[in-house]
Amino acid sequence: MKVPEHIEIDARKRFGKPVLIGTRIAISDVLKWLANGMTKEEIVEDFPEVSLEGIRACLLYAASREEQHGIAS
Repeated sequence: MKVPEHIEIDARKRFGKPVLIGTRIAISDVLKWLANGMTKEEIVEDFPEVSLEGIRACLLYAASREEQHGIAS
């Protein structure tokens, strides 16, 4: 999967937070919905502009960022 096909950073959208292309839905929104127990299918049902591929791109983006920053021990 190519994350850049699904995610963009534009200073005019959500104060420059990464969002799903063509939406104002931030990666952090998707992650919070998943963390609060929504299924991928429920997210797509509630937000038809979001695809399952887009949700997977959000997860991959978040995992990549975590790897870059690491965890302090």
